[in-house]
Amino acid sequence: MNLAIVTETFPPEVNGVAMTFGVICRELGRRGHGVTVYRPCRRDLPRSPEAPEYREVSLAGFPIPGYPLLRFGFPAAGRLRRDWTKSRPDLVHVVTEGPLGASAITAAKGLGIPVTSSFHTNFHTYTRHYRVSFLSRLTAAWLRRVHNRTRRTFAPTRELCEELEGLGFENMEVLSRGVDTRQFNPGLRSAALRSSWGAQADTPVVIHVGRMAPEKNYTLLFGVYAAMRAANPRCRFVLSGDGPLRNALMRRHTDCIFAGFCPRDEIARFYASADIYVHASLSETFGNVLTEAMASGLAVAGFDYAAARQFVVDGRNGLVAPVDRPDLLTEAAVRLAVEPALRSRLAASARTAVEEQSWEKVIGGFEESLRNVAGVPDPGGSGSYCGSPIPRPP
Repeated sequence: MNLAIVTETFPPEVNGVAMTFGVICRELGRRGHGVTVYRPCRRDLPRSPEAPEYREVSLAGFPIPGYPLLRFGFPAAGRLRRDWTKSRPDLVHVVTEGPLGASAITAAKGLGIPVTSSFHTNFHTYTRHYRVSFLSRLTAAWLRRVHNRTRRTFAPTRELCEELEGLGFENMEVLSRGVDTRQFNPGLRSAALRSSWGAQADTPVVIHVGRMAPEKNYTLLFGVYAAMRAANPRCRFVLSGDGPLRNALMRRHTDCIFAGFCPRDEIARFYASADIYVHASLSETFGNVLTEAMASGLAVAGFDYAAARQFVVDGRNGLVAPVDRPDLLTEAAVRLAVEPALRSRLAASARTAVEEQSWEKVIGGFEESLRNVAGVPDPGGSGSYCGSPIPRPP
């Protein structure tokens, strides 16, 4: 297929959406598809190595107010219409719902090109974290309108598909998330890196990877860590990532290590060199960081939600708490801080739980779904749909 992917976030930006579609575009290109990525220009970030699997087209954009690390793309229906008239894609897939994504849907529909979309971010719930709760219903209406103009909308879990259907979203389908167990693996553990954190071999190191933004529940996360350190003063807390809260968090938590923006390979070393991952957020639609931590052989604790609901069996390969019981999440994290035998047992089982969740399998299902929408047959006949929910182990 000839595919046009339109997204307002993409590597080298570091977030779940950018990572997910960086991998998807790479793997679709390796499968022989022609992939062109349309994204806002980012001259302010270090360039990623040239990717032979896809072509990038940079368009004009502007920083998101209050969040300059991310950008919206300006509407570009005219430019996209001209490009797609010259070289017509079999299908356009819109990753984000901003001005660029919405204009891409308009351009594709005007040319009669099949268009699909994916839902990654609960923007309608983010409004309360940015003190604009009165915009929640308007934001949900915008998201619904954008996605319902496409032939199919992909979301990462069956639970989210059902939630969105209850809000009036149509033609929902699951596109789960894979984990690269070659990139994220316990073999990358580094004594030198741990030493730079002031950690000895038996020091429990807690790691956090992600955007430092209000919706990530940092008040609870640092409260959980405070309880862990009260129970075991030897604990260390390392955070990798950037965002609008970073400077304030650094001033407030001088005992923690803020590593800032790190490339993906470096993040993999960080995971493997830590011991515990606590996932306190309830805003993600999936939570790639949790499966990456599990693949890296960490003991994890999180809410029974999204990725944790699919992959963590409480007491077997991690610890989970009900979403309305932050006290139980704190209790679980404290156990990880003070019980090295429990940490070791859960860490040993964590990687096994995600080893079969390969990107190859996930993208094979996505590829077949795109073929079905575009009406393009599989010349090899080898595709197999795998968009169903991941069953929890018994």
